[in-house]
Amino acid sequence: MENKIRYTDEELEEFRQLINEKLRIAQSDYAVLLEKINGNNDDDDPRSTYHTLEEGSETLSKESLMNECARAKKFITGLQAALVRIQNKTYGICRETGKLIPKERLRAVPHATLSIEAKQARDKKR
Repeated sequence: MENKIRYTDEELEEFRQLINEKLRIAQSDYAVLLEKINGNNDDDDPRSTYHTLEEGSETLSKESLMNECARAKKFITGLQAALVRIQNKTYGICRETGKLIPKERLRAVPHATLSIEAKQARDKKR
C-alpha cells in the first residue's frame, strides 16, 4: 500500500455504502431478537402444564437471546461510529499506529479501529 494518510472521498463512499448495508441488516436482526425476547409470554397456552419443566430451558434461551441482543447492539454502535469517522474523514486510520488499515480488513470488519498488527500487539500485552 502506498503511503497515503487517509482514504479518498470515493473510497470513503464505498465504505459508507458497505456500512449502511451492514447496518440495515444488523438493525433488522436486532429488531427480530427484541421481538423474540419480548414476545415469549404465552401463559394462556394449553401446553402450560409443561411450563414448570420448561422454565429452566426458557430462562437459558432468553439469556442467550439477551446476550445475542447485546452483541448486536454493540455491532450497531460500532457501525454507527464508523459512519461518523467517514464523515470526519478519519475512517480507516488505526487509532494506535496512525497508519491506514488495509481495505481487506475494513471490508471484513468495517467498524475496525485497529490494524491487525496493533490488535495483535494489544492482545499480546493482555
